[in-house]
Amino acid sequence: MNEEAATILVSKIAALVEQFDRRCEQTDRELRQLTQQVPGMVRQSADEQMRRIPGEVMGSVRDGIEQPVAAYEQRLHEAGGLLQSGSQALAMQLQRMERLHKQLVWKVAGITLGSLVLLLSGGAWLSKHYYDEIRRNQISADLLKAYNQADVTLCGGRLCAKLENGGKQRSEYVLVKSR
Repeated sequence: MNEEAATILVSKIAALVEQFDRRCEQTDRELRQLTQQVPGMVRQSADEQMRRIPGEVMGSVRDGIEQPVAAYEQRLHEAGGLLQSGSQALAMQLQRMERLHKQLVWKVAGITLGSLVLLLSGGAWLSKHYYDEIRRNQISADLLKAYNQADVTLCGGRLCAKLENGGKQRSEYVLVKSR
């Protein structure tokens, strides 16, 4: 699921919660009105019926209370059903979001670990390469150091050196033997 789908999902969840809140508030208002009206209706009905036959009073009171109570029970049942379905949908969406979050965490961890391994292996290869290069150049450096300390020169395109003989240096250059 990409970021756009997640955003759409979150907006749908928000709309569902907002609709649920509106319905709960509407039901609450209706219940308040009903509870405020019921006592007045009962008193009025009781006063009128008390003047009449006592048997009619009991029937009218039952009829007057049963209808609002039945309507209240039905609305309460509907609100409960809406609440249950809304909470189930929200729970499922939260589970999906949690799974997506776990997948994202694993992907980021894998990419980070892969990048780290690649970086370390590249660093190790570069270190070995330059270590070998330094070792190879070290031999050349030692040889050049020895050349610089010796009294050598080129004689007709070949290497010549002054030799020491018994602690005394000879004044002439001698050709160095080729390999």
